[in-house]
Amino acid sequence: MGLPVLLGLLLCRAGGLLALPRDCIAAEKICLMDPACNATYQALENCSLDKPRFLPLSLDARTRCRDAKLDLRSSPLLHCKCHRRMRRQKHCLRIYWAVHSSFTHGYFNLETSPYENPANEEPWKIDYNKLAALVSGSHLAGDSANPCLKATHFCSLNKKCVHLRTYYASSCTKGAESGGTCDQHKCHKRLRQFFEKVPEDFTKRLLFCPCQDELCGERRRKTIVPECSFQDSIKPNCLLLLDSCIKDHICKSRLADFQQNCQPAGMSPDGCSQHNHAACLQAYMGMIGTAMTPNYVGNSSTEVSLWCTCENSGNQQEECDQIRSMFISNKCLKNTIQSQMHLSQATLEGQEGLFYMPSLSFQGDSTNTSLASEMCQVTKTKTWPDISEYNSMPMASSVYSGAGVSWPPMALLLLLLSPL
Repeated sequence: MGLPVLLGLLLCRAGGLLALPRDCIAAEKICLMDPACNATYQALENCSLDKPRFLPLSLDARTRCRDAKLDLRSSPLLHCKCHRRMRRQKHCLRIYWAVHSSFTHGYFNLETSPYENPANEEPWKIDYNKLAALVSGSHLAGDSANPCLKATHFCSLNKKCVHLRTYYASSCTKGAESGGTCDQHKCHKRLRQFFEKVPEDFTKRLLFCPCQDELCGERRRKTIVPECSFQDSIKPNCLLLLDSCIKDHICKSRLADFQQNCQPAGMSPDGCSQHNHAACLQAYMGMIGTAMTPNYVGNSSTEVSLWCTCENSGNQQEECDQIRSMFISNKCLKNTIQSQMHLSQATLEGQEGLFYMPSLSFQGDSTNTSLASEMCQVTKTKTWPDISEYNSMPMASSVYSGAGVSWPPMALLLLLLSPL
């Protein structure tokens, strides 16, 4: 091991304790300072460039790449990970796959997820339950009979949620409104931003709201603007869908994460080999905004699928069926989604009896507040307007109306929080 690498390891943590950096970008910087590690890393990068898609390397190439990976066994690169909400995520993932791609072959052998364990991710700073309690009982809480509409109204009370929801709704509908086609690439990018940057308490309730009728189910299905992000005029073959995913570092990484965390296990009580519904749910949401974006198959169904077909797959019919079954026949994913919907339903029922309490406070990314008692005083002197009065605004009649009507409630909340 070269001196730069050793020094880098020594400085990873205070107190001089040896520790490998988990961040691939930091690990790469340490490796590039050492000539031997740098040369080995370049060799592995060449391995990933030489590797044909879906096919193993030749015997000589595999031997050369295996030796290079063994030479990295003391380098932090071999065990580094990326964070889902980190800056320069694409660069981090490129580093990860440069080290690991030479050992992946076939459709379902992407080794392990390049992402850090969700339990080690920085927690969100907003308390959704306190926000829900704060507005429960007011017209801002929305229609309790339509959980998806209610989730949309709660999103409208969070600056980041309403801003990024409006952003992706605009990008995913632009062009299609005039009879043209949308920019699916831009739509996918905005969707990824929404699910990466908005607290999961908001995104999960929007995407997995428990519905009892088709009107609610339609709003849930159209949360991701499927006319642009999901479906197309014709269904491509699932093999082509996977091919385009593997070419992209982000889609490939999200797929590896999904395969690891939503791997079904027939004998498992929860249906999952990892026994972690939260990780599977996060991995599923990570697939939205990629070439393999999944969505609900209908307004009255909780089953999800890819927009692809296995017709005319030839001698690759079995592989194609495997791709479709990752979503449509995945017991782990099905149980995970149903568990989240049951949890959301229980939460909604628990909120029915909540009232404004002077002791409540919450802190969000849009406002730093401890004004629950002031909100109580406001309700004595101000009348909460019905949210339906904004339904005449553009897009209000659409199931994306959360994006179209979100700003008035936000402005109203800011007005109410201002000094009287």
